[in-house]
Amino acid sequence: MGNLNIDQYIQSTPKQTAHRIQSEAEAIEIAKQLAEKFKQGAAERDQNRQLPIDELNEYSQSGLWAIRVPKEYGGIGASYRTVVEVFKTISSADGSLGQIPQNHVAILDTLIFDGSEQQKQFFYDLVLQGNRFGNAFSEIGNKHVADFQTKIRKEGDDYIVNGKKFFSTGALLAQWIPIVTVDDEGNVYLAFTPRETEGLTIVNDWSSFGQKTTASGTVIIENVRVPAQYVVPINSFTNPTPTGAISQILQAAIDAGLARAAIEETINYVKHYTRPWIDAKQESATEDHFSIAAIGDLKTRLLAAEAVLDLAADQVDLAIKEQTEHNSAQASILVAQAKILTTEIAILASNKLFELAGTRSTLAEHNLDRHWRNARTHTLHDPVRWKYYIVGNFFLNDIQPERHAWL
Repeated sequence: MGNLNIDQYIQSTPKQTAHRIQSEAEAIEIAKQLAEKFKQGAAERDQNRQLPIDELNEYSQSGLWAIRVPKEYGGIGASYRTVVEVFKTISSADGSLGQIPQNHVAILDTLIFDGSEQQKQFFYDLVLQGNRFGNAFSEIGNKHVADFQTKIRKEGDDYIVNGKKFFSTGALLAQWIPIVTVDDEGNVYLAFTPRETEGLTIVNDWSSFGQKTTASGTVIIENVRVPAQYVVPINSFTNPTPTGAISQILQAAIDAGLARAAIEETINYVKHYTRPWIDAKQESATEDHFSIAAIGDLKTRLLAAEAVLDLAADQVDLAIKEQTEHNSAQASILVAQAKILTTEIAILASNKLFELAGTRSTLAEHNLDRHWRNARTHTLHDPVRWKYYIVGNFFLNDIQPERHAWL
C-alpha cells in the first residue's frame, strides 16, 4: 500500500475524450461487454490487492461514467433502471470496479440539485471528457457519520479547507476529489479539488478483507485552497430531493451484483466440480434434490430483490422529475426495501456458495471467499436493521424518513 506513485497516476488520467454513449440500450450493452473483460483477472486482482488501473481507465473511457449527465449538457440522462443495471452488471464481474464509480454518479445528481449553471456546464463537460470524481466524504472517530469535522472558511475569493477523511472510494485514481465540508455555522459544502492540488494527500491504506481494490483509504486535507467556482453549497437534504435515495440505490445495485456473481459461481462450481453426497445415491451433484432446491431459492430471492430495485429506480426517477415531499419519501422507502432484500441475498448467496460447492471450494487457489468477503464488507455500509425500522415506522406510524445520504 502507501501513496500511489506518479507512474501509476499518469496511467490513471484520461488520454483521450471518452466515448459518447447515445442510448440506454447502448449503455447496457457496453456494460455487458466490459463485465466479460473485467471478470478475467478479478480473483487475481483481489488476491494480490492489485488496483484495477487499466480496467478503470477502460471503464470511464467507455462513457458509462457519464450516463447520468443530463441531455441538455450533452449526456443521455439515463433512467435509474439503466444506471442500476449497469452497476449490477459491472459489480457481478468485479465488486471493487462496481463500487468505485458509486460516489461519482451520485455527485452528477448533486450537481443537478445544487450546482449553479456555470458549475453544471464545467463539471459535466469534464465528465464527458472522461474525468473521474473520487470522494472525500466520510470521517472516522466522530460522534456519527454526519458529524463532519472537516472545515471550510472563506479567504478572499477562495475557500480554505482542512480535515481528514476515510472510506474515500475512488479518490486515489480520480482526477478530481469532491470534499464534503462544513463552515462554522454548520452549512455543508462540496468543494471540488483537482487531484494534484497542494495540501491534498491521498493515502492507499485501505486494509479491509473485502472490496480490497477500491483503494477506499485516507484523504488528508491541509490548507487546501479551492476557488469559489468549485464550491457547491449543499441544500438538497433541506429540499425534498431524492439525494439520499440515489446514494442508497447505488449501494443496493452493487449488492445485487455481488449476489449475482456468487450465485453464478455456485452454479458453475456445482456443475463442474462438486461430488454428489454419498446418501444421495446419484451420479452427479446437479441431481441432488437439496442442491436443486437451494439454487431455486437463491434465484427466486435474487429475482425478487432485483424487481423491488427496479420499482425503487422508477420512483427515484419520478422524485427527480417531481420534487415533492411525497415522492421523496416514497423513493427512500422503496430504496430501503430494496436495500434490505439485496443485502440479504448477497450475504445468503455468498454463504451458500461453500455449503453447496463443498469443502474443496474453500481452497485458496480458487479465491471464492472473495464473494463472501465483498458482500459482507459492502453490505455494512448502512445497517439494514435500521431499514426495517424506517419502513415499519412509515407504514405503521406515518413517520416520513429522515433526509441524509444514508437513507
